Amino acid sequence: MTTSLAACRQAYNPPAITAPNNYFVVDGFINIGSNAVTTFNLNRSRNLGDSTVTGIPELNAVASIVSSSGASYPLTDTANTGIYSGAPLNLDITQQYSIAITTSDGQKYSSDPVSCKQTPPIDSLYWQQPSNLTIYVNTHDPTGNTRYYRYDYQETWEHDAELSTPWIVVNDSLQGADSTNQKAQCWNTVPSTNIILATSAALAQDVIVAFPVETIPLGDARVDVGYSILVRQYAMTQDAYNYWQLIQKTTQDVGTLFDVQPTQLIGNIHCLTNPSAPVIGFISASSVQQRRINIYPSSLSDNWGHNSPGVNCNTIEIGYNANDFPAFSYSDTLYVPYYFNGPDSLVLAPSFCTNCLYFGGTTTKPSFWP
Repeated sequence: MTTSLAACRQAYNPPAITAPNNYFVVDGFINIGSNAVTTFNLNRSRNLGDSTVTGIPELNAVASIVSSSGASYPLTDTANTGIYSGAPLNLDITQQYSIAITTSDGQKYSSDPVSCKQTPPIDSLYWQQPSNLTIYVNTHDPTGNTRYYRYDYQETWEHDAELSTPWIVVNDSLQGADSTNQKAQCWNTVPSTNIILATSAALAQDVIVAFPVETIPLGDARVDVGYSILVRQYAMTQDAYNYWQLIQKTTQDVGTLFDVQPTQLIGNIHCLTNPSAPVIGFISASSVQQRRINIYPSSLSDNWGHNSPGVNCNTIEIGYNANDFPAFSYSDTLYVPYYFNGPDSLVLAPSFCTNCLYFGGTTTKPSFWP
């Protein structure tokens, strides 16, 4: 009986999984700051049954900012990535603005006109580290006109190669490493992915005090050499806050705005050619305030500790005729020159121990790095 019942089982794929629900997603805000650039990410959310883990960029669309007076400011996808940006603008904050989009298949989208919000400055950005390291922000609006805030950040940290060598190999020839070709120092820069919201709506004054924007776990390698975080602050309307709060609740444990959406999200963007088509996104118009702090391991408590990647950097030593310099040819390309141990000996190390790029990032030093 058990065998016959098992044979009758059939896989059930509910309509929510099999339906091609790659909804149009518009992510960004209209930047009303001085000489400000507005950027929008146009994308398609992935379906529950999709094998891909990221969204689908919306390419070849025509997008623009439209003012209530009828002026239009184009946004262009210059890198063919679905990220559309405009020229630096000084928009009139007394007007309302919307976004108009025509996709490559002729579908037209438009957002509701929104009023401009001036974002108050960040009063202070600081960190505390009793165990984990937490970055906090303070701000206030003396006019009481903000009340609703959103934050994001960009963090940068330096990570160095396990071993430092003065040599590089170019066309089977030893050359001295310099600032243009060094691989000893790398920097990773990563944007935030969580949705970070704060509100003073329940307070008598419009103040945000000791609000945590990021926590780095005890011993995290991001602070092994040096760490920098740029925090950005945006003023929002209550409607925008409510929308992002719903996004926060439904996607925070899933991933990004372009991942699976477990509930329907109603924003202020609509499809004009097909009014029943769902569109994900909420357009706001505001200025942005930002502040940066740097953190170094020397400032942390002694109990911080470090999570080493645990690489094995066992070296080998080979004979080398000094008269052959700068020629270098070794059969195992996984090893590179480390240092000369006398005129007739060259010590080699695994290439991943002398090349920080194996662990990501870039060797270009950021302009803000000390």
